[in-house]
Amino acid sequence: MPDKAKSHPRQRRVGQVVSARMDKTIVVKVTRRVLDPFYKRVVQARKKFYAHDELNQCHEGDWVRIEATRPLSKLKRWRLVEVLEKARA
Repeated sequence: MPDKAKSHPRQRRVGQVVSARMDKTIVVKVTRRVLDPFYKRVVQARKKFYAHDELNQCHEGDWVRIEATRPLSKLKRWRLVEVLEKARA
């Protein structure tokens, strides 16, 4: 039997591009719904991820899918997988 370590599937997130001003880098806002422990209400938790966009194909407002990867810079730990929906012009 080969001595390979089993690799886990990479984490994926879907979010909206909030900034595409940097070269080959986008900032993606990912929103998820969580239950507030005190108020017992469903609230939206938001987090921004820096992702690598090799072809500079994204613009602000696009919906994209990103995937976890090795550290690419001080802040970038994600890469662009696909553009799900382009922003309206």
